[in-house]
Amino acid sequence: MTDRNGVDTGWQKLGTALTHAGRPKAPEGGVYVNPPVERGSTVLFPSLESMGKRGLERYNHASIYGAMGSPTQHELEKLIAKIEGGTDCQIVSSGLAACTTPLLAFLKAGDHCLLADSVYGPTRRFAENMLRRFGVDISYFPPCASRAEVEDYIQPNTRIIFTESPGSHTFEVQDIPMLADVAHKNGALLFLDNTWGFGIFAPFEHGVDVSIQALTKYPSGHSDVIAGAITVADQACWRTLRDASIQLGQLAGPDDCWLTLRGLRTMGVRLAQQARTALQIATWLQERPEVAQVLHPALPDCPGHAFWKRDFTGAGSLFGVVLNNTYTQKNMERMINAMRLFGIGASWGGYESLVLPTTGGITRSFGTEQPSDPAFRLQIGLENVQDLIADLEQAFNALHHAL
Repeated sequence: MTDRNGVDTGWQKLGTALTHAGRPKAPEGGVYVNPPVERGSTVLFPSLESMGKRGLERYNHASIYGAMGSPTQHELEKLIAKIEGGTDCQIVSSGLAACTTPLLAFLKAGDHCLLADSVYGPTRRFAENMLRRFGVDISYFPPCASRAEVEDYIQPNTRIIFTESPGSHTFEVQDIPMLADVAHKNGALLFLDNTWGFGIFAPFEHGVDVSIQALTKYPSGHSDVIAGAITVADQACWRTLRDASIQLGQLAGPDDCWLTLRGLRTMGVRLAQQARTALQIATWLQERPEVAQVLHPALPDCPGHAFWKRDFTGAGSLFGVVLNNTYTQKNMERMINAMRLFGIGASWGGYESLVLPTTGGITRSFGTEQPSDPAFRLQIGLENVQDLIADLEQAFNALHHAL
């Protein structure tokens, strides 16, 4: 449990694990602090018997063939699993692949998948296009739905509830223990896109079966890697996931894995600083007359704030801003174009600050779940907080001139 002043608590507690986990044991004679990148496709064995025996180790993060993961990937998998609180992790080629691979692994034609309406847009497109084409029934529930409302969406063939908390555009924090209980009582699994909550939300302690990460964001931390991770805490789930990952050819290159390992070593201190700055800016924005609402989970008026306060040990660097209805979309675009320190771009979680409009770019089944007024999201980086506030202030001046 935390409060508004403790948004960085969880990040600070990660330091020891991030420093020491995911590193090979030192042989006699010493070892580099950072393990070297190990590249390769073919793995050589001293005998056919040895090759055959190693082939049976596909569930144990062993080096069998390059397309099944490198030693560098396996060290990254160990570190991600430790931070998530799981037993095993599969590294894949992107955050989207981390969403889609377990859906393909655990669903079949005739099954029903129930998704939160606030789910990541590309995941929604995959469900609507690929899964429906494969004969999977798809439906959505409002992210702030009560237990009774969620239960109304459950079908006899529901196999997965897929959620993202908080949503990366509208920032609703969901009651994950409740969703897990509903899923399990109806014979389904709960999948969680835990990218925003990596390191500050313990998925398996709250009933999640499959936890998903875009390593592109906080773990790599430098906006130069595309990778994803899928973590489980059950051996039956692991075998299903691992087999599907091998069959789909899912992995990440050793260089991207190494860069992510290096980024993780400093993630705790990076995010502690970014979380503090983000909350300071979010609080400042609340006082601006141009702003109707700030969608930051640590603020009391953010949807699901009580669940954040109960379940999270910190907060992230990404949040939303809704302008009041005095302004139009064109006004907001002029404001965003006037920003100097905030880059305009997708993704988030790196060391630099970003801004992205969210109005008009969100697909929802339930229209009441998205702001009707101009809205954008901010990713807060490592810049000086006063410099970022000054940039926002001059951008608000451009907003006024746009009227």
